[in-house]
Amino acid sequence: MSQSVLSLKNVTIYQEGKSILTEVNLEVNHGEFLYIIGKTGSGKSSLMKTLYADLPLTEGEGNIVDFDLASLKEDDIPFLRRKIGIVFQDFKLLPDRTVNDNMLFVLKATGWINNVDMQHKIEEVLNKVGMKDFGKKMPHQLSGGEQQRVAIARALLNDPELILADEPTGNLDPQTSAEVLEVLKKINANGKTIIMATHDYALLMKFPSKTLKCEDAKIFEVIQQRTV
Repeated sequence: MSQSVLSLKNVTIYQEGKSILTEVNLEVNHGEFLYIIGKTGSGKSSLMKTLYADLPLTEGEGNIVDFDLASLKEDDIPFLRRKIGIVFQDFKLLPDRTVNDNMLFVLKATGWINNVDMQHKIEEVLNKVGMKDFGKKMPHQLSGGEQQRVAIARALLNDPELILADEPTGNLDPQTSAEVLEVLKKINANGKTIIMATHDYALLMKFPSKTLKCEDAKIFEVIQQRTV
């Protein structure tokens, strides 16, 4: 039976005191792949930021991976984010250390201690995204697509229940974007729930899935028609 990993009821999302999205009602079950689309400024990123508690939920009910967003305390935010993998448009890799050391930084920061366990985990997640031979590379030695694969691997380190990908292909060319989507789809096929904000409609046509659209301060489901 499907189990909800995200539930929003009658939520209004605010950014700097201004309401961005109103009457948001959303249920995402374990194993789903969900697109959130909309123009720049339509509320996609504000919604994503609310889900990983970068913006507080001040109106409505929200539950994500068993955390109540409305009553979430600041001390609880790191624990929430350990159960959520976050992939950003601009990769956010630490430029002064190797791929392996980027991974080590996250593991140590989230409480891992055993060096052998950490090395095994790093190899495991890099292998999942096709980057197992790139651990000694510096970020600047990688292409944009390779950096985003590393960022996806980083998001998998703590075996999250949910991955939030905020415009993960926004800085990539169409072919590389499709390759990154294939990685995310494969991860989803192995049981991970993924919510991806994007404005790239070509990807939606190539990799169709359930889609919600942000428009006129509302969010609603749209029905895709796949082109032949």
